[in-house]
Amino acid sequence: MEVDCADSDIDSDSHYNNTDNNIMRKITLIIVHCSAYRPDQTSSADEIDRDHRKRGWKFGIGYHYVVRRNGSIEPGRPEWMVGAHCVGHNAHSIGVCYEGGLDIRGRPADTRTEAQRCSLRKLIEQLHAAYPKALIVGHRDLNPMKDCPCFDAATEYADLQP
Repeated sequence: MEVDCADSDIDSDSHYNNTDNNIMRKITLIIVHCSAYRPDQTSSADEIDRDHRKRGWKFGIGYHYVVRRNGSIEPGRPEWMVGAHCVGHNAHSIGVCYEGGLDIRGRPADTRTEAQRCSLRKLIEQLHAAYPKALIVGHRDLNPMKDCPCFDAATEYADLQP
């Protein structure tokens, strides 16, 4: 089934822009993650927020965006706020997470749907436009102990690299 990327809903005005006199950070990385959930599990931004708060994370969800299996994009932390998604790199990065990343048996796998691929691409294009000098990488590129996001993000988005 072909997905029309034009249907992807990215609300750039409310989440990208620095509002309420908050000072924007210098962004040098756009880091792609997976939620490490099986196809029979869901991981919305609200569910991830609850999970992260249960772990004791004061500000909840560590990602700035979550791309659901149906292609919808849900906001997490505002971009001006430091994320909690990649140790040692949070202060200068934007974290984008797609729902999935494990096969039905719980093994790491690229489980992105066509709708997710399309929406993830559009979101990263918009982030690249906002932060043209930021490298686009997967979590595993910064932490070799991780499989996340279970695909080679740097290669897939090579045409957007600075």
